[in-house]
Amino acid sequence: MQSCLIVDDSSVVRKVARRILEDLEMIIDEAEDGQEAFEKCQAEMPDVILLDWNMPVMSGLEFLKRLRAYDGGQKPKVVFCTTENDVGHIAMAMKAGANEYIMKPFDREIIESKFQEIGLS
Repeated sequence: MQSCLIVDDSSVVRKVARRILEDLEMIIDEAEDGQEAFEKCQAEMPDVILLDWNMPVMSGLEFLKRLRAYDGGQKPKVVFCTTENDVGHIAMAMKAGANEYIMKPFDREIIESKFQEIGLS
């Protein structure tokens, strides 16, 4: 089974994403902010990260830059999941190392489709 780290400061978003991804037979872990996510990645690198943009402590973009610079941090696929929908934000995320980008609110079909596009599920 593949593992997914859901990084979002909203417990509701984490719960919805967890249900969808568990249905796709993934092992799920959660983090409330980029700092907690980075610490979890240092302990055990997931296969994929579903990443929010706007979070306290460390933003999704800061986390992604730090992750990609970390030894082994190129391994996970990263899907940004956010309300930021302008082209500039998308370009920044992709330049920083995101593999895909989805908008909130999302549903099972959107997540499943994006994960298939990046070679998961």
